[in-house]
Amino acid sequence: MTYAPVKVFAPASLSNLGPGFDTVGLAFEGPGDTIIARLTRSPGIVIESAVRLPTEPELNTAGCAALVVLQQAKSDHGLHLTIQKGIPLGSGVGGAAARAAAGAWAANLLLGRPFSKEDLVEAVLEGESVASGGIRHGDNALPALFGGLILTSPVSPGDYRRIALRRAMHLVVLLPSLRILTKAAREALPTQVGFRDYVHNASDLAFMLHALLAGDWARLGPYLMRDRLVEPVRARQVSAYSAIREAALNAGAYAAALTGSGPAMFAVAPDAGGAEVIKTAMIGACDVPALTYVTGIDTRGVRAIG
Repeated sequence: MTYAPVKVFAPASLSNLGPGFDTVGLAFEGPGDTIIARLTRSPGIVIESAVRLPTEPELNTAGCAALVVLQQAKSDHGLHLTIQKGIPLGSGVGGAAARAAAGAWAANLLLGRPFSKEDLVEAVLEGESVASGGIRHGDNALPALFGGLILTSPVSPGDYRRIALRRAMHLVVLLPSLRILTKAAREALPTQVGFRDYVHNASDLAFMLHALLAGDWARLGPYLMRDRLVEPVRARQVSAYSAIREAALNAGAYAAALTGSGPAMFAVAPDAGGAEVIKTAMIGACDVPALTYVTGIDTRGVRAIG
């Protein structure tokens, strides 16, 4: 246990990959959320942030996750958390999940690291659920915790598999300056789907996972881009969705799709040079200002920095 402050970073992530709604997520390098944390002798969690976020621990993903860790450790200490946002709010690349992972890991480090990352799965899932109306889903939370590609169960998110990829993946991630909150995006989804659409998505999910396991990015595209259930609904919130996707494909992308609740979109590029060309094309097709990242897979997940 230490009273010296710790600084923890957790990466952004892509989620709901293609037909993998609430099932497949991938951490990527670059943006993330950072928490500076210190242990206090009096109980309770105090949260500060320059960005407008809930300061009540039970309403803040970092605070909620950290509180679960304190309870797991049966600690009577408290925490002071300062949240530094590197992921724009409502951008669709797992900011709430990153904060949950960072909050849990910071608490764990301050307590002397009594838990492994595997031990913190429930804390991170519980924390991230604050942003989605109490629904636990691991396709952002677990990549933020572990890094890499994660397969998780929507029914029981604590049931997950970490999938090692054989090859580097070149990604372009575009964050339009729009804000779509996870809870509202989930409420807009249909409660019933057609049988044919269900079968189509189940088949494409199987073939998409095969392409990911094989490291065959060229064959990934068709299966990642034909979601019939979720992406068509969420794409309506991004006016330039079709234009951005078409521009990416015309510039040589293997695939281009929405990520998370949107508005973020990503493309899979053949190589680093191709990614730069695709980035330019996607920016040109976007009808609002946007942040862009030419990046790859973050294999480390949440970690102490500085």
